[in-house]
Amino acid sequence: MQTALVIGASGGMGYALVNELVSRNIQVKALARNKEKLVALFQHHKNVEIISGDVFNEQDLMKASNGVDIIFHAISFPYQDWEKRHMRCVDMVINIAERRGAKIALVDNIYAYGRQSTNPVIEQAKKEPQTKKGKIRLMMENKLKNSNIPSLIVHFPDLYGPNAENTILYETLKNVAQGKKANFVGNMQVKREFLYTVDGAKAMVELALRDDTYNQNWNVPAVHPITGEELVKILREITGYKKGIRTISKGMIQFIGTFNPNMREVVEMLYLTEEPVILSGKKYEKEIGPLPRTSYRVGLEETIAWMNKRTLKLEKNF
Repeated sequence: MQTALVIGASGGMGYALVNELVSRNIQVKALARNKEKLVALFQHHKNVEIISGDVFNEQDLMKASNGVDIIFHAISFPYQDWEKRHMRCVDMVINIAERRGAKIALVDNIYAYGRQSTNPVIEQAKKEPQTKKGKIRLMMENKLKNSNIPSLIVHFPDLYGPNAENTILYETLKNVAQGKKANFVGNMQVKREFLYTVDGAKAMVELALRDDTYNQNWNVPAVHPITGEELVKILREITGYKKGIRTISKGMIQFIGTFNPNMREVVEMLYLTEEPVILSGKKYEKEIGPLPRTSYRVGLEETIAWMNKRTLKLEKNF
């Protein structure tokens, strides 16, 4: 039986990856800094070893990676920390993978693609990111490709799903689930992609468990692009939510950013809400097979149910 290490296992995609790996009878080592959160997420999972550790601590990573075949790099950092942390982190993971003889599977986003003149975007599209964060993601990609480690880079659009709390859609979903006034970031008439993390994990694990998929880029699109208005309509039907939803504009985020450094970092990526990058999944479907495609209705129902269950647990413990 293969063994995988998931770095950033307490995040949205990390959580989905651990669950998918376990469903395939893969032994999983789940690494994150917050042991309490790891225990809450995985204490009842068989084949999951919970490891609390620091990705920048060589001893922690060496201990966690003992006996692993694949390292899933699913960790990200607050926007304001990207410049000082992301390259250090990928350097550390490459170093550990080299010493362990392991492969690397990188959870990536669409930032490195920059502005694209045509959609859907294929893996061979020229990458000329105009943003600081897009350039960092491209540097990470190139660092992996220039190493001696077998690696695969999987590009995902914006995410949503159980435990996916650091996403652009999460605040909308959370407030809808709680019956509070909700916000939606970006133009609600523009079609964008939101990928259900469960689908993303299924596709990525399928790629990672094959031998002929490495040293390549792979796009995993959402089931289809959707407008904010369409999403809200589904949410209202699912939850009975009747309050209005406020659109958060670039100007509003710029204003908030004058005293909130994290929001200040959000501004440069807002072009994606007006000029979205829509991914092509043709390469995956040609070489691997049908992409996992959960409908937005089912994905949102399952996400809201997970959030409600978590809220009940917290209230019960309190």
